[in-house]
Amino acid sequence: MDIGSRPPARPPAPQPPDESLSAGRVGRPHGLDGSFYVTHARPGLLAVGAAVVVAGRRMEIVARKGTDDRPIVRLAATEDRDAADALRGQELLVARGAAPELEEDEFWAEDLEGCTVTGGGREIGVVRRLTELPSCEVLEVERAGGGELLVPLVRDAIRDVDLAQRRIDVDLEFLGES
Repeated sequence: MDIGSRPPARPPAPQPPDESLSAGRVGRPHGLDGSFYVTHARPGLLAVGAAVVVAGRRMEIVARKGTDDRPIVRLAATEDRDAADALRGQELLVARGAAPELEEDEFWAEDLEGCTVTGGGREIGVVRRLTELPSCEVLEVERAGGGELLVPLVRDAIRDVDLAQRRIDVDLEFLGES
């Protein structure tokens, strides 16, 4: 096959939601008992007694301290500072079925990632990720023709979210696009 004749790269096809949700990542150790800070935390998923999967191992949260902005947790399997440090950077995954119910018009970031974004009947691109900014959360959309579009998660910008069809319809006029 001639390498020069490859078709242009396309964004990945939308994928269905995974069966787990990210509760955050293991941060630096806190103290000597195996506790650690959780970075990129979702406090509602970090309850004492919750089961998490870390580095492919299922573990239980046995202690939680700190604040929702800077939670500190300890897992049953992390009995000292070295054990906590060995997990540093690993993602904490929680089974989707164990997650609290969301309110109407609330979504898990994982459910929005990979959705096709449309506006005015035309395809704009694909959601690469959800980013939290000080004023609101935004969808980072990789445009079909290249480049990026930031879409704030506010009612004026988002017309409809159809998770079954993996599609998000946005108001391009509100976003300053034509």
